[in-house]
Amino acid sequence: MRVAFLLKGYPRLSETFIAQEIAALERRGLDVLIVSLRQPTDPRRHPVHGEIRAAVLYLPEYLILQPLRVLKCWWKARRLATYRQTRSLWLKDLLRDPTPNRVRRFGQALVLAAELPADVERLHAHFLHTPASVARYTAGLLGLPWTGSAHAKDIWTTPEWEKREKLASCEWLVTCTRTNREHLAALAPPGRVELVYHGIDITRFKAGNAQARARDGRNAADPVVILSVGRLVEKKGTDVLLQALARISPDLHWRFVHVGGGPLKGRLARLASRLGISSRVEWRGALTQDRLLAEYRSADVFALASRIAADGDRDGLPNVLAEAQSQALACVATRVSAIPELVRDGQTGLLVDADDSDDLARALETLIASPARRRALGQAGQSRVVESFALDANIDALARKFGLAASGAHRLLRTA
Repeated sequence: MRVAFLLKGYPRLSETFIAQEIAALERRGLDVLIVSLRQPTDPRRHPVHGEIRAAVLYLPEYLILQPLRVLKCWWKARRLATYRQTRSLWLKDLLRDPTPNRVRRFGQALVLAAELPADVERLHAHFLHTPASVARYTAGLLGLPWTGSAHAKDIWTTPEWEKREKLASCEWLVTCTRTNREHLAALAPPGRVELVYHGIDITRFKAGNAQARARDGRNAADPVVILSVGRLVEKKGTDVLLQALARISPDLHWRFVHVGGGPLKGRLARLASRLGISSRVEWRGALTQDRLLAEYRSADVFALASRIAADGDRDGLPNVLAEAQSQALACVATRVSAIPELVRDGQTGLLVDADDSDDLARALETLIASPARRRALGQAGQSRVVESFALDANIDALARKFGLAASGAHRLLRTA
């Protein structure tokens, strides 16, 4: 079949997991059309983007910027027998969520319904918030089934009434953590929600040379390198990580490298300066996957201080943790959301409580001073990723959902 994948934007450096999923499904024979709600904002691409064959249909990001296109599509869509029913559904949603965003999503659905190629048999939305809204309205207009993948922010910042109605409307939905599944399954008809981990493409993240990880923090000329990767937003807890770094014993020498952009960059840089550690902090910004891999391989410790943001937003299971572990990099993370599903405290990494900079500092000190402990945790984490979170071993269940033959003996689908 041909399936339209609805994405917030394409391509995006921060959504490698979606690109690698599409590439893997294409290799299994799925015919994909990518529908993007936004234009790309970064000209750079990951290597995996070059492997994807799917055509891309860009919807009008703002309706007012393409009024003739929107008007033409509305005129076509209003003739559909299902138009009045779908418009009533949207108006009901608009009464509960009277925002420009809600208007925009219905307008995008009208455009998609008018312009969707006739050979598309199903819609699949990545993210339960805006892409799923466009998918639901479009599916209603065209009488097509729609399915979805839910991840993190889209789950925890979407109102419960909306989650319930979308889960009742879709044919099936997969989500990437057990924590997510338990939450969504309680709102959905029985059997509607299933667990499918993203998985890491081991062929792209082959194990590197770990010889450089013998540093123990005693040599000021060769400090231990601490790496963190993530957008500079509240839920990543980078401010807590900076505070923890400032609390590390002055007898230990370290350097902190951060990869990722975001709206809090200026504020966090100023915090590092106030804490007196700015000379040891390097802000790399967003990187392509090949350059990020080099950062993993040159680091000694990976740290991620995820927390639950004030609006409820939180990580699911951050792919960067699995990527770091695939390189046998010892990880320190927080007990938030699904992170303990991947990182087993004291076995494959160290876990601390969210927003606890003192505990995080102690964990970092432990790993800075002990190359042997880092090596043991890193190797154990790498083994767990390869055994349970490898992409090829974990894509088969999703492939079967789309009617494709599985390529391996491993199963990804878990319901508990």
